Amino acid sequence: MRDYLAHEVRNVTVLGHSGAGKTAVLEAMLHFTKATDRFGKTSEGSSIIDYDPEEIRRGLSVYTSIVPIEWKDTKINFIDTPGYLDFVGEMESGCAAGDNILIVVGAKEGVQSGTQRAWEVAMEKKLPTIFFVNKVDEEHASFDKAYESLREAFGKSVIPFEVPILENDEVIGSINILRDKAWYFKGDKADRNKSYEVPDNMKEVVADYKNQIAEAIAMGDDDLMEKFFSGEPFTEAELTRGVRLGVRNGEIRPVFSGSAINMTGIERLLDLIDKYFPTYGEQGTITVTDIETNEPVELLTDEKGDLTAQVFKTIVDPFVGRISFLKVRSGVLSSDTTLYNPKKDKMEKISQIFIIKGKHQTAVGKLFTGDIGAVTKLAYTQTNDTLCEKGKHYVVDEIKFSEPMLGVAVWPKSKNDDDKLSNALNRMCEEDPTTRLVNNKETKENILYGVGDQHIDVIVNKMKSKYKVEVNLTTPKVPYHETIRKTVIGEGRHKKQSGGHGQFGHVFVEFSPNPDSEDMVFEETVFGGAVPKQYFPAVETGLRECMAKGYLAGYRMVNVKANLKDGKYHDVDSSEMAFKLAAHLAFKDAMPKAGCILLEPIVSATVVIPDEYTGTIIGDFNKRRGTIMGMDMEGDHQVINALVPLAEMMKYPTDLRSMTQGRGKYTQVFDHYDPVPANIAEKIIANAHKSDDDGE
Repeated sequence: MRDYLAHEVRNVTVLGHSGAGKTAVLEAMLHFTKATDRFGKTSEGSSIIDYDPEEIRRGLSVYTSIVPIEWKDTKINFIDTPGYLDFVGEMESGCAAGDNILIVVGAKEGVQSGTQRAWEVAMEKKLPTIFFVNKVDEEHASFDKAYESLREAFGKSVIPFEVPILENDEVIGSINILRDKAWYFKGDKADRNKSYEVPDNMKEVVADYKNQIAEAIAMGDDDLMEKFFSGEPFTEAELTRGVRLGVRNGEIRPVFSGSAINMTGIERLLDLIDKYFPTYGEQGTITVTDIETNEPVELLTDEKGDLTAQVFKTIVDPFVGRISFLKVRSGVLSSDTTLYNPKKDKMEKISQIFIIKGKHQTAVGKLFTGDIGAVTKLAYTQTNDTLCEKGKHYVVDEIKFSEPMLGVAVWPKSKNDDDKLSNALNRMCEEDPTTRLVNNKETKENILYGVGDQHIDVIVNKMKSKYKVEVNLTTPKVPYHETIRKTVIGEGRHKKQSGGHGQFGHVFVEFSPNPDSEDMVFEETVFGGAVPKQYFPAVETGLRECMAKGYLAGYRMVNVKANLKDGKYHDVDSSEMAFKLAAHLAFKDAMPKAGCILLEPIVSATVVIPDEYTGTIIGDFNKRRGTIMGMDMEGDHQVINALVPLAEMMKYPTDLRSMTQGRGKYTQVFDHYDPVPANIAEKIIANAHKSDDDGE
């Protein structure tokens, strides 16, 4: 593969619903361009794109893959992304590297939740977009229905450019609207290299579609508008120029049809991408931030600009080490050079640069502006970091990754694997920004957060295969708290005689509610030396031990003030241990009288959903003992803010996906603690005591 410059490189992110055939389309392109000698299939393990054992086992994409294809003196870097919702982080990293979007749609299913999500990405990033309706030759498939669903969901900018030819409900060829030509792959006229006139029974449909294209073109040019309304046809040059402009500004989003498995429509789809999608160099400039001055800086999107490259994906291999996928935003990246990482304030040695094609790597000496490649063994650089020349402090805007919300407690199956587990989890989090590890000191659990059940499952399997660590997963414990509502005095008298010096400590401690401090506040108002000062710390230590494991169910006790008011001691038998044990007894004496209650954590949840699901989500929050705090419309999406007990939100990511067909998003943060309703508190306390009994 030769070197390609910025004006020769197109970066295309491939999006769509899981199962639409994104990877198959790219496998067809590889095979058609003779980049591979066979059509690879994920389910058979022969795909060079989906090659990971997890992808083969599941029969779908789990990770983002780079698929560079050379076509007519240009290089198209396709970025194949997973369509399954759990692997959204891979999709987000892939979108950061793309400058155009190809959305693959199933001809049987039409618009699905993954299609909607892909469209939202295209709109948010304002990127040129093409639709490819795949599998048009399958039974019960309908290009017309799929197209109508696209048009209805996404508007008039969605216009067919290539439509199938049907004969007896069977697809036998296709018509290219712009060229006014037909190609056949079945029947007497079957010849992929020979074009025919549009069949008579489809001329009216083709004319209508061509008129839609002409109208869209005319909307962006006053001269063409006048020509369009006068009924004068556009020249081929005017059509080409108009479509190029329309695709770039989002007024035209072509819809193509074909079948990846049967290699139909692939050649002209490549032509469409080559002809109408902009190259990276066409941007002219990009804006980065100089983090030393915090000022924006304009860089040229060509080889003359200052070298700036962003890492958008990281793989940590137990043997190779860190593999960093990067996109050159400006300038030229050369091997055997030293670059600067402004975020880490570290220098990095670039030893070797690779072009990635699925599972294959090819070493190259340079990577030019706009191109995508990988480097290995960077010591400090991680995903979202920027590399630039020494003396520069340029940083590319960070990729915004989805916040993982589904938590599971992770335990090693073997107690000897604690260190291996910690290392494996840290590597997983480094690779995947949508993975997060939290050590909950209250519940003494390591909680792994992911996007969904399948995401967690992939992480667990990966730890087993790559790092030889097997784990058990449990639902995280809710960190309940306990507190008191009354002011009471507890007496603790510890006396023990067993030969030699005895043990004696006697205290009176007042316990009172203290909303100003979560941690226990300790005071002493002892008069007359009833308890010598040297024993005060022992009393405080004893009380803090009791607060760590509360009275009702063993949860941490909060918002309590403890005042040592009185007591007795013995000149010989008193000791720090005796007063510490006396403090324990005072706590036990006081708590039954203190009106103890259980507190539960309340989270502030923000849910973003299409407006049609508003009633469902509000009703569900009511079932979860939630309180709606506010609602706002943002476009056609409803933003709902609610306060909900954490205990009711443990499986919410999965439930929200089910309720909204995968179109809902949410985040939550801790807000405060509230008393647990009495009937629920009884069950929690009973379960806690049962667990203690089982443990014994």
